[in-house]
Amino acid sequence: MSPAEREDAILDGAIKFFAEVGFDGQTRELAERLGITQPLIYRYFPTKDDLIERIYQRLYISRWRPEWETQLRDRSRSLKARLTDTYLIYEKIVLTSEWVRLFLFSGLRGNIFNKRYIAFLAEKLIGPICEEIEAAGSAAHLSRAELAELVWGLHGAVFYLGVRKWVYEVVTGDPDSTVPMLVGAFVDNLAGSSAA
Repeated sequence: MSPAEREDAILDGAIKFFAEVGFDGQTRELAERLGITQPLIYRYFPTKDDLIERIYQRLYISRWRPEWETQLRDRSRSLKARLTDTYLIYEKIVLTSEWVRLFLFSGLRGNIFNKRYIAFLAEKLIGPICEEIEAAGSAAHLSRAELAELVWGLHGAVFYLGVRKWVYEVVTGDPDSTVPMLVGAFVDNLAGSSAA
């Protein structure tokens, strides 16, 4: 293997390993599982924290697509259609077994990267969704903080589909139909509550 290929193989193996055992797993165990030596891991990742940072960059940041933000802001389409498409893509690309399990393990271990990712989401997704809802005139009765909490609630509902699938292994519906239903109920509730 070339050095770049070896580094990628270690990183891929580490993602699978930590998603299974959590971040308390030892690099010695990881090396055994990968059939390499622990010093070889440290040649590419000088510390376990460096390895975890690279996992964060690969699994969380690199999967984000800037075109999602463009799609979300395309006001030639209905808000419901834009949110549905955004969350259908998000659910498929982001909410994988490793993504969900590592996010939960990270939170349980002291927010290794949760707070950073939540701040990233607030900027890249939650804030823009709030702006689009406000532009559609669906939230005049809500403060920005109240609206953001509702949007986080929608996001949490979609995230929980991944938790049910990859942690609890209890999936009761197809995300391709569940996500539009969740988004539809969210948008309809906003419209209904603004009319009240």
